[in-house]
Amino acid sequence: MTRFLLAAVALLSVSATARADEFNVAVAANFTAPAKEIATAFEQKTGHKAVLSFGATGQFYAQIKQDAPFVVFLAADDETPKKAVEEGLAVPDSRFTYAVGRLVLWTKASDAPLGEDTLRKGAFEKLSIANPATAPYGLAAVQTMKKMGVYEAIQPKIVQGNSIAQAFQFAETGAAELAFVALSQVIAKPDGTRWPVPEALHDPIFQDAVLLKKGAGNEAATAFLAFLKGPEAAAVISKYGYGTRAPN
Repeated sequence: MTRFLLAAVALLSVSATARADEFNVAVAANFTAPAKEIATAFEQKTGHKAVLSFGATGQFYAQIKQDAPFVVFLAADDETPKKAVEEGLAVPDSRFTYAVGRLVLWTKASDAPLGEDTLRKGAFEKLSIANPATAPYGLAAVQTMKKMGVYEAIQPKIVQGNSIAQAFQFAETGAAELAFVALSQVIAKPDGTRWPVPEALHDPIFQDAVLLKKGAGNEAATAFLAFLKGPEAAAVISKYGYGTRAPN
């Protein structure tokens, strides 16, 4: 009888393992903290494990074109996932907006006056941004400065990070006094000062998710995207300062 029970338990364990799945997700760096929370909640609910990689959207797209093993792509814009569909790298009709990003100007100095005047006066040595060629938040930062008419004056002071995470690191370590970063990166920080950039100063940061062709037929990946659309994920996304309205 004992031998029978042990065999039954072993069989159930094997079956549970067989039902669970691991899959690779490319995640825009600004979405690091919420993605980790969402992936944990998803694993607890389904048993499936999302293996997350973080970086710049443009760099990920280059890797995807070179046959990187990602099955889900959470970008920092809507154009790159759209292009992935158009170029046959992603599943048609799987694209949706999972978050709307907010750009902020941030300094680690607490209670420092921060706003449009900070950029117009230019009384700082270094300002960090993400590479605008590969990171949508970096592009939004450039758009903001150009809209304000200060880009030419500030350009010699700009230091670029490979991603929004590196741009934040520069300001956090003192390599730059200021940084254009995502609100999600600093919303929970008790120190520092931030200025929410008016949305009228840059194009909307619609962040789209898409199922890549490698994920077609992957039930765990499809379930993850469905979970990302649900109320549990929406609560996490809102907690980090993102909007959730969808343009499409």
